[in-house]
Amino acid sequence: MLFYRLSGPRTQRLLLSFLLVAAWEAGSGQVHYSVSEEAKHGTFVGRIAQDLGLELAELVPRLFRVASKGRGDLLEVNLQNGILFVNSRIDREELCGRSEECSIHLEVIVDRPLQVFHVEVEVKDINDNPPVFSASEQKLSIPESRLLDSRFPLEGASDADVGENAMLTYRLSPNEFFTLDIINKKDKGKFPVLVLQKLLDREENPQLQLLLTATDGGKPELKGSVTLQISVLDANDNAPIFDRSIYEVKMYENSANQTLVIWLNASDADEGINKEIIYSFSSLVPPNIRRKFLMNERTGEIRVNDAIDFEDSNTYEIHVDVTDKGTPPMVGHCSVLLEILDENDNSPEVVVTSLALPVREDAQVGTVIALISVSDHDSGANGQVTCSLTPHIPFKLVSTFKNYYSLVLDSALDRESVANYELVVTAKDGGSPSLSATASVSVDVADVNDNAPTFAQPEYTVFVKEADAPRQRLLVLVKDHGEPALTATATVLLSLEDSGQAPKASSRASTGAAGAEAALVDVNVYLIVAICAVSSLFVLTLLLYTALRCSAPPSEGSCGPGKPRLVCSSAVGSWSYSQQRRQRCALGRDRPRQISWPSVPAFHRVLYQP
Repeated sequence: MLFYRLSGPRTQRLLLSFLLVAAWEAGSGQVHYSVSEEAKHGTFVGRIAQDLGLELAELVPRLFRVASKGRGDLLEVNLQNGILFVNSRIDREELCGRSEECSIHLEVIVDRPLQVFHVEVEVKDINDNPPVFSASEQKLSIPESRLLDSRFPLEGASDADVGENAMLTYRLSPNEFFTLDIINKKDKGKFPVLVLQKLLDREENPQLQLLLTATDGGKPELKGSVTLQISVLDANDNAPIFDRSIYEVKMYENSANQTLVIWLNASDADEGINKEIIYSFSSLVPPNIRRKFLMNERTGEIRVNDAIDFEDSNTYEIHVDVTDKGTPPMVGHCSVLLEILDENDNSPEVVVTSLALPVREDAQVGTVIALISVSDHDSGANGQVTCSLTPHIPFKLVSTFKNYYSLVLDSALDRESVANYELVVTAKDGGSPSLSATASVSVDVADVNDNAPTFAQPEYTVFVKEADAPRQRLLVLVKDHGEPALTATATVLLSLEDSGQAPKASSRASTGAAGAEAALVDVNVYLIVAICAVSSLFVLTLLLYTALRCSAPPSEGSCGPGKPRLVCSSAVGSWSYSQQRRQRCALGRDRPRQISWPSVPAFHRVLYQP
């Protein structure tokens, strides 16, 4: 502190002015003191008599007294020395609560003359109150589904002190789930907030216990604490899970309805309604699978509901969902891979196509007659098919590709021997028991012109009664309609004798492409020859000889030497359409005779020569 020495009239005037102002303030009661709360009895507050400008000797005569407004006898004046002191315990928090300012107002009264002085005694706060929580334990219920950085306000502590003594700081006991944040609210202090820094899991930590401590700013600092009892509430944060994500199942086709395919099992780690689960087909399952299988939503059983046919489908992929009843619901998934095992329930099928019928009898060995395909809807050995042919001569089966065969000619055909073959193709699978199927193939053999006409006998003898009988020779030519045409010829030797002699004629048959022409005798004889029988296996030529008597003029066919002539031919006719024909012929000089003979095929010619 610095002191200045003052002198001179000007200085004296200034000092007088200060004394007058102080005297005026004393008279008007503008005196201030301060005292700390909780001060002991008798603690000095101030020299009130002196500060009010009162002499100690006049305190009693002038009835010096102190009155406080409802504060009782907290402060008292010693009339012997004029000192204001603490008379009883002063509790600032009791007097003023949380108010920043706390004072005791005193009225000092003296009589003779009456004067009133106002004295203000400020009660100063001391750090005599620790931070206090409203309860020793705070309970919090936090769902385990809360996200990171979720905030949970806490009830802060209170401190009855003011100023620095009431400035609180908070500290949270070490843990891995929460940190502490402080919110400063204007004029309302600080409030602690829990911040989630690690996700909660009720299944691992259903309960957490933390300690929150508040410390004030006084000297020495005081502390208060509260236990945070945190209950982790179950949230539907666990989806139901199957014991396997993929199930593999095998079953035979044709299983009866209600046959059990699989019994699924899923569980949920949650509790209560969050634990209850329902099984169902996934939305990925197509309608055809939903029709074939039934799902028990309560037990997880999958059963057959429709025909299961390996040939329709040999595998099924069934996606299954399991959903809990929580809010929001959680879903688990699995897949059932169902393999259908084949049974030998399908017979082979035989298809005959591209028939090249009829087959010419001159067809070459190896000629393809028909194409045959076999199939079996079963698999494995049940679907392996072997083929056989009955009879196997003169045909055979040749495998051209898997399950494809050709029916080919294995040896020469002869329609004249066998005109039709009834073949049976048998397909047999490798199942147990084996199943088979057959297909019939009728093969007709088409005729080709591979047989020339033939006579029934190599020689013919004819006897004719006639007195005048020169020797004659007849040439018979037979020709078929084949491509190329084939022919046969026969020579007939004719002897005409007298009536008393026995007629005699002889004939020798020969074959050839055209036959040699010889000198013929021009005779007046009409010879009727009926020959020809050509069928699928032979050509039968029947020669009917009738000797006529030569009586007509030479121009009409009289006997005598000359070239061979055609005596009878027919442009139409066959054995199947044969009929009786009649022809008038003149023999010699006798009257004409009616001679009948069977008609012959259209392909014969008859020549004669003398």
